[in-house]
Amino acid sequence: MLSLDVRPIFYVIGALLSVIAVAMVAPMIADLAAGQDDWRVFAVSSGLTLFFGVLLMLTNRAERIALSLRQTFVLTTFAWIVVGAFAALPFTLAEQRLTYANAYFEAMSGLTTTGASAYATVQTLPPGLLLWRSLLVWLGGIGIVGMGIVILPFLRVGGMQLFRSESSDKSDKVVPRAADMALGFGWVYLALTIACIIMLRLAGMPMFDAINHSMTALGTGGFSTKDTSVGYFQNAGVEWTLALFMFLGSLPFVRFISMIKGDTKALWHDSQVRNYTAFTLIVSGLLALYVIAKDHLDPMEAIRHSVFNCVSLITTTGFASTDYLAWGHGPVALFFILTLVGGCTGSTSGGIKMFRFEILWLALRMQINRLFSPNRVIPLTYNGKPVDNDVIISVMSFTFLYIALILIFAVLLGLTGLDYVTAISAAATALGNVGPGLSPMIGPVGNYEPLHDFAVWIMSLAMLLGRLELFTVFVLLSPSFWRR
Repeated sequence: MLSLDVRPIFYVIGALLSVIAVAMVAPMIADLAAGQDDWRVFAVSSGLTLFFGVLLMLTNRAERIALSLRQTFVLTTFAWIVVGAFAALPFTLAEQRLTYANAYFEAMSGLTTTGASAYATVQTLPPGLLLWRSLLVWLGGIGIVGMGIVILPFLRVGGMQLFRSESSDKSDKVVPRAADMALGFGWVYLALTIACIIMLRLAGMPMFDAINHSMTALGTGGFSTKDTSVGYFQNAGVEWTLALFMFLGSLPFVRFISMIKGDTKALWHDSQVRNYTAFTLIVSGLLALYVIAKDHLDPMEAIRHSVFNCVSLITTTGFASTDYLAWGHGPVALFFILTLVGGCTGSTSGGIKMFRFEILWLALRMQINRLFSPNRVIPLTYNGKPVDNDVIISVMSFTFLYIALILIFAVLLGLTGLDYVTAISAAATALGNVGPGLSPMIGPVGNYEPLHDFAVWIMSLAMLLGRLELFTVFVLLSPSFWRR
């Protein structure tokens, strides 16, 4: 067996728990200000989380934290599991308490920026719990961006090694320099969140709602303070603002840093951004034309709803401006496809992600050309860099496993009594970190409260797998990973 030094792993997990404990102070203050007794819940939860976090840090101190490849795989998986376990405490201790299965589901949904809720209604929740849900999405988004630009390229997961040269150190350690770089993305993330809050306030949204929706829009998590999501406000300015910031949250944050440093065309020079933007505009436009022709909606209203809901699903946010299930079977089938797409790599979005579709297209084109010209040498490049066979194999393996897991999870969910549409859409939205499904029970105006505990645990696992790019978890199941 491999002798694995777990001290750096426990130390980092302890630090993350300490951050979560400090974050619980904000909803505690919100409940105190509103005169809600649930402030005690956050005080107790924060105290317990901080105790275990500091304990892990003190008992596993080291002069320098540097993680090997195996340690990084173990840390990446167990950090999300452990942090989710403690983040669930307020949900299971609050006056409107959830079972621990549902509480863990709610916490994992927030941290993975999925946005699926186990609450039957959220409008009656105290402000502390509403703010805590949004904070989990926002903090999860920071962790996801950091993971996407520092850790996953280093682990060579799902073709992410393609971005290693521009986003992380080339040594065999995850070094402090990479962590410092990730901190810069945190500042960009914070600035965009503040800008979103200001614009939502100018559009007429109340401050508390603006704060919550800004955090979940940038985190592409989709938790709302209203049962009918953004449709509750019936405000075109709010919808266009959120559509803009959902889209920004789904773009590669490394390009924002390049723009700040003076490369004003950094975003548009990235092929996945160009293709992603074109895909979003084309799909939204075609859907708007369909809705205008079928339902005879006002053109501007049809365009607004089409753009908002397409952006929401493509970015894997999960907000809804209307019950789009009423648009007919064609749009519902389209929305299922959109839940698979996802945003760009290095963003807070889930899904398969645009760069993998680009790699698959390059591989497909190469294979077709080889059929009639087998001796022809066809170099593959992506954003001006050569694409080696390891990247192609990694992307193909990821895509195959992604589709296979959707089918497996759909079968497991079906065994709990869910109908086919509910089961397959729940599996796809959980693995893609999207949120709402495509049936009345779990649709844009539904929730996951009716699900059996077994189904809830299955979906929590699916959300974790989807967020950690599948192989980060599956590698731990390989006996050879643990051998000396």
